Amino acid sequence: MELDHGLDFEDYFPSMISSLGAEGFIGELCNGFSLLMDASKGLITFESLKMNCSILGLEVKDDELLCMLMEGDLDGDGALNQMEFCILMFRLSPCLMDGDVSKFCTQNVDPILM
Repeated sequence: MELDHGLDFEDYFPSMISSLGAEGFIGELCNGFSLLMDASKGLITFESLKMNCSILGLEVKDDELLCMLMEGDLDGDGALNQMEFCILMFRLSPCLMDGDVSKFCTQNVDPILM
């Protein structure tokens, strides 16, 4: 019998927006970016992502890390800047991508992130 060790993704972003408000939520995304970025480059690079996954105890294959970066890399530089990271996080949240963020918060979310 095979065991499935995969993690199920549960989208907590709507409840975070509801409790933190839009600005607080964006602030938390920025904090997440800061934790993952290479401080000398100000970007999330393959190396910084790999190192931080390791620190967090996550075993992620190199090709999976590269796919994560490619998914969010809008300018083709092979790394994620803060805006690319925030856009990626919004895109990965199915509830936020349905276009009706207003049901989760009373503040407006910057439309560029949608």
